[in-house]
Amino acid sequence: MAAGKEIRGKIKSVENTKKITKAMEMVAASKMRKAQDRMRAARPYSEKIRNIAANLGQANPEYVHAFMKTNDAKSAGLIVVTTDKGLCGGMNTNVLRGVTHKLRDLQTAGVSAQAVAIGNKGLGFLTRVGAKVVSHATQLGDTPHLEKLIGPVKVLLDAYAKGEINSVYLCYTRFINTMKQEPVVQQLLPLSASVMSAQAQANEVATGTKHGWDYIYEPDPQAVIDELLVRYVEALVYQAVAENMASEQSARMVAMKSATDNAGSVIAELKLVYNKTRQAAITKELSEIVAGAAAV
Repeated sequence: MAAGKEIRGKIKSVENTKKITKAMEMVAASKMRKAQDRMRAARPYSEKIRNIAANLGQANPEYVHAFMKTNDAKSAGLIVVTTDKGLCGGMNTNVLRGVTHKLRDLQTAGVSAQAVAIGNKGLGFLTRVGAKVVSHATQLGDTPHLEKLIGPVKVLLDAYAKGEINSVYLCYTRFINTMKQEPVVQQLLPLSASVMSAQAQANEVATGTKHGWDYIYEPDPQAVIDELLVRYVEALVYQAVAENMASEQSARMVAMKSATDNAGSVIAELKLVYNKTRQAAITKELSEIVAGAAAV
């Protein structure tokens, strides 16, 4: 019965694994709801600040902020948002594939790239492929904190303002629903007043509200626009990190559920093999007894 004992050991091992994956699935489901609430709570702020930035851009066409100017620098920046931990299916793989395509496109165009990594997985990947990582933020936990993100992101924003890079791209996983998350590589800088206006109008159509606006500036329009556009870019990055965290918990929950189901299938197969082995051993034993009795 050595084989039977071995199979019993395997069944016990897979059952223990199943308990772990089930517990992780439940934890991810709990965290997912909180992450989704945080993500939705951040949306009104980013939408409002986008509307105001678009309105200010239209109201002051004579002043162009550094973030709205284009330059001829032969370098681009990427903000890569990934998770700190694994066990979340192909989520990180998909967004890093998009980053690889972007890096290849920039290289083909003769443009060098420098990156800011938010999350351990992205940092490890960029280091492995030999990309220039100018700053990074890891161990963010389950709640995104803007103060932890501002420092690394500001490195690229300052470089763009000085004309050292010609564009900044934001790469993250957008949360659509529990079962679907899609990788996104979108241009963050230079900002376009027409794009912001189009987004603001789309938001007005979606919400069915339209407001007239007129602003009183203190101390002056230039100072207000300078401050507001920096806050707008920070809001976009924060929203991307919040969406990425919601996507992470959803992807982990689905991956752990799949692992739990697979463990159940393996246990069923092993039990079948064990019963067959046990039945064969009993049959063999009976045959030997019958043969011995016949010999006597």
